[in-house]
Amino acid sequence: MKIKPALILLLLTAGALLLHGYHPWIEDAEIYLPGVEKLLNPALFPFNAQFFESHAHLTLFPDLMAASVRWSHLRLETVLFVWQIVSMFLLLLGAWELSGRCFTSLRARWAGVALLAALFTLPVAGTGLYLMDQYINPRNLTAFGALFAVSSVLDKKYLRAAVFLIWPMAIHPLMPLFVVSFCVLLALLQRWQIGRDWWAVLLVPVFLHSSAAYHQAALTRHDYYLTRWSWYEWLGALGPIVILWWFSRIARSRGMRNLDLLCRALVAYEVVCIPLALIVSIPPSFESLARVQPMRSLHLAYMLFVLIAGGLLGEFVLKERWLRWAALFLPLCVGMFTAQRALFPASAHVEWPWEAPRNPWVQAFLWIRSNTPTDARFALDPYHMHIDGEDENGFRAIAQRSMLADAVKDSGAVTMFPANAEEWFRQVQAQKNWKDFQIQDFRNLQSQYGVNWVVLQAPGRAGLSCPYQNQAVMVCRIE
Repeated sequence: MKIKPALILLLLTAGALLLHGYHPWIEDAEIYLPGVEKLLNPALFPFNAQFFESHAHLTLFPDLMAASVRWSHLRLETVLFVWQIVSMFLLLLGAWELSGRCFTSLRARWAGVALLAALFTLPVAGTGLYLMDQYINPRNLTAFGALFAVSSVLDKKYLRAAVFLIWPMAIHPLMPLFVVSFCVLLALLQRWQIGRDWWAVLLVPVFLHSSAAYHQAALTRHDYYLTRWSWYEWLGALGPIVILWWFSRIARSRGMRNLDLLCRALVAYEVVCIPLALIVSIPPSFESLARVQPMRSLHLAYMLFVLIAGGLLGEFVLKERWLRWAALFLPLCVGMFTAQRALFPASAHVEWPWEAPRNPWVQAFLWIRSNTPTDARFALDPYHMHIDGEDENGFRAIAQRSMLADAVKDSGAVTMFPANAEEWFRQVQAQKNWKDFQIQDFRNLQSQYGVNWVVLQAPGRAGLSCPYQNQAVMVCRIE
């Protein structure tokens, strides 16, 4: 790769970081990072580790992060930040390579890459995913492999495409399945020039019985079931199909063969995946099949859609008119920045690894990490990640302490691994009506599950000894 494009991609990476922010402990970090921390210190999480280890055992992500800490001798926070930068750069590099297969002009290629960078935190319809998350996780680390694999298929380098998929398969056990099926479809369309007779290969899990406890966990996963999506989420799924069909017509009329092929493959891909997602959403007997999450196919589709749309805009609308570029990207970037600040208002926009956190919940969790025993067992509001000001920060990931199952992230682990459903349901039920808990309720948790610490919203509860308190949170001992 030439030096100039590499420097531009680095600048776009830095700009995307400042635009979309960085929050290392939020959302699914609560599932993935405890696995890393336990590898670094096996004494951590002696209780309830099954709720994150079920994911950790199927991916090399924890091993990679832990090895990076050991080899570099850097703090985990610094390693996570570096990998986030690397994953963003690699995704933009993959976009640059793929855009070169679809467009010949530099303005079209850079417009596509720039639009993707500006829309990293675009929600993918109702899937609960972004194109690129604001924290490092297996999805971020594998996204670039998808673009390189698609690019290789367009070059008819099928072995190279398979090589690019080895890394994603090792890091994330689910998302690459969608990329594999899309690449197979793309290769078929390419080889036999299939026109209207589109079809796709889809991989689904073996049917498993859905228990009552599993059903309760499934009810928390709005994004798994198309029948629970709002109208605008349906629009986000169906709208791109129509637009991609239009893009295909444009590409065909302009002799842009690869672009036409890519658009037709995307239309065919979603025409199959959406009905399949609808099928597993309706009959209760198919409930456990929903764990394959067919609508996550939209993640790849959205990445390619944005890249294609940006390229076409650059080629036919923006051209060399810099005022047009500014008119598109300035309002877009302001809107994306504003949306991210609204999502995490109590936290710094970029949580640099060398700076103390601003969020009071994170401050309390860090105090717990430094001032409580490794084998301490905590209880929190099972919906604490949704409390205003908590900003979706994960307790286990930050405090590095065991806690009772929650109703936000642990439920997601249960839907993927039903063997944990019964224990999850019992623990969540034991914390029902948390906001009304008094000392005796906490003591019941102590006698039943060995809980000896609780994290409460200020002003807490009378009669508890609370060695830490800030403006939002109290950390209290059950005696």
